[in-house]
Amino acid sequence: MVFLNLPLLVRSRGPDEFWRKRRIFKLAAHYRSRTRNVYTFAIRSVHRALAYATKGRKLKKLDMVQLWNTRLEAGCQQYGVALDTFKEGLARSDILLNKSVGRKTLSDLAIWEPRSFEALVNISRERAAVEGIPDIKRRSAFNQVYGLNNLKLD
Repeated sequence: MVFLNLPLLVRSRGPDEFWRKRRIFKLAAHYRSRTRNVYTFAIRSVHRALAYATKGRKLKKLDMVQLWNTRLEAGCQQYGVALDTFKEGLARSDILLNKSVGRKTLSDLAIWEPRSFEALVNISRERAAVEGIPDIKRRSAFNQVYGLNNLKLD
C-alpha cells in the first residue's frame, strides 16, 4: 500500500487493529446482544469479566482453605479433640506437615481415610495427654494397643 501523504499514513491502522478487535470479539463470543457485536460494548464487558476472573482465582483459594478447615474441625470433633490440640499434638509428635499442603492432606484423610485420620487423632491425643496440654483430660485406649514406647518422649 502506497501512501501519498502523511495524513493517509496516520489514518491507516492496518491489520493490527483487526487482530486486536478480533481478540476482544473472540472473548465476547458467548455474550448476548450488542455486547457481542459492538466493539465498545464488547471491550467494556470483556475487561469487566477479566477483572472478575482475577478476583475469583484469589477467592477460590480462600474458599478451599475455609472448606479444609471446616472438614478438619468436623473430623476432630467426631473423635472428641479440638483442632488446635490436634495440630499441637501432631507437631509435638514430629508429624510435621506444612500449612497449605497439610491442611488439604489432613482434610482428605478425614473424609476418605477415616481410620488413618483416627490413628493420627489418637497419636495426637496421647502426646497431648503425656505432655499435659490442657484440653486433654483423659487418655484413649490407644496406648493399650500400641503402647507408649512408640511415642517419642525425649
